[in-house]
Amino acid sequence: MFPGSSLLVTIVLALSVAANPLFNHQNDYIRRSSPVITLQTARHFNFTGTAKLLDLDRARVAGLKNLASPKKQGGIHPDTIVGSVPATNQANQYVVDVNIGSPATTYTLLVDIASSNTWVGADQTYIQTGTTVQTQDTVAVTYGTGSMSGTEFNDRLAIGSALTIVGQSIGVATDVTGFSGVDGIMGLGPNGLTVGTLTPDTNQIVPTLTDSLFAQAVIQQNLLAVSFEPTNTLSITNGELTFGGTDSSKFVGSINFAPITTTSPASRFFGIDQAIHFGQGSSTPILSKTAGIFDTLTTLTMISSDAFARYQTATGAVLDDATTLLKLTPAQFSNLKSLFFTINNVDFEFTADAQTWPRALNTAIGGDANSVYLIIANLNTPTGQGFDFVNGFTFLERFYTVYDTGSHRVGIANTPFTRATSNQS
Repeated sequence: MFPGSSLLVTIVLALSVAANPLFNHQNDYIRRSSPVITLQTARHFNFTGTAKLLDLDRARVAGLKNLASPKKQGGIHPDTIVGSVPATNQANQYVVDVNIGSPATTYTLLVDIASSNTWVGADQTYIQTGTTVQTQDTVAVTYGTGSMSGTEFNDRLAIGSALTIVGQSIGVATDVTGFSGVDGIMGLGPNGLTVGTLTPDTNQIVPTLTDSLFAQAVIQQNLLAVSFEPTNTLSITNGELTFGGTDSSKFVGSINFAPITTTSPASRFFGIDQAIHFGQGSSTPILSKTAGIFDTLTTLTMISSDAFARYQTATGAVLDDATTLLKLTPAQFSNLKSLFFTINNVDFEFTADAQTWPRALNTAIGGDANSVYLIIANLNTPTGQGFDFVNGFTFLERFYTVYDTGSHRVGIANTPFTRATSNQS
């Protein structure tokens, strides 16, 4: 989480109806019409200070590994109610607004699929109302780039105009480090990550918002779908969260589902097994099939150190001192081959443009305006750690992903932006 000021503007609330494909394990689907709730917001850019992007991502990963210390682990219904809430890109983060209490107070929360506690109090003070119930528990979560501690409450929480939870468990922070310009986190990862965050109920699982929406029959599938789009501007609405189903307008082709990996610690997140190679035909292996995770709050797409060395050799890139990222000359970029991420026997192409940081935003990360920086980064740990890649939001902006808690799997599909060339504009 980057320090610095930020701005969030609510533009409009709209209701539309979209076809919703429900996929089974063989990727077949049934189309049904379901309401899709769209809450549009201005883009929230929040990158200031002297910290390097790579350093912050590595701190984030270190925090996730600590969060994944051994903990308890917590069919799709034929019909679905789908609620979609657009999220806002912060260059390294995405945020959504939620309303808590009655009368409600609006809080701006980071979207985090690699942690599972939802909490407020970083910027705006939590306001208790007639729906507020204080529990006997304190709560504490450490993220690597920040932390929170406080008290756990139950309260009414609404997302958009159609998704309301009664008695949602919410942390209220009294001590916060590393967060600025947001009010807290919406934790949407597997709920097993919450074990150990409460005291004295250290073994208690805290339900995520998706869990609660499903348990209260607001949605009829316990899953979350995420749509982001690449951008090279500081003001744009380019994300959507869909609770309880999928939005067929956000992807092309079919959704390929992969089971959650059995390899720890990636198995405690929305983790999968994946391999990576560089180029088609006589391609260059980069990362053998191994376990890693998806994460909306890791900016870069990170791979183990030996895989990173192979990638650097294949691209001919050099490390840039100013940004600590790999850098190419324009001539090298013109010859840059695609990466291919093999997930559940399907290759997903990560184009040359997808491998680069948006050139229009180079100066925001301390780089030169005319250089080409790569977003594939070094985890600084060798392959074989059970946490050998992080498909961060620079990856997620190119694909549609589905986090299916009910069926213990992750889905991925191409989008109209998979092969976009906007980063070099």
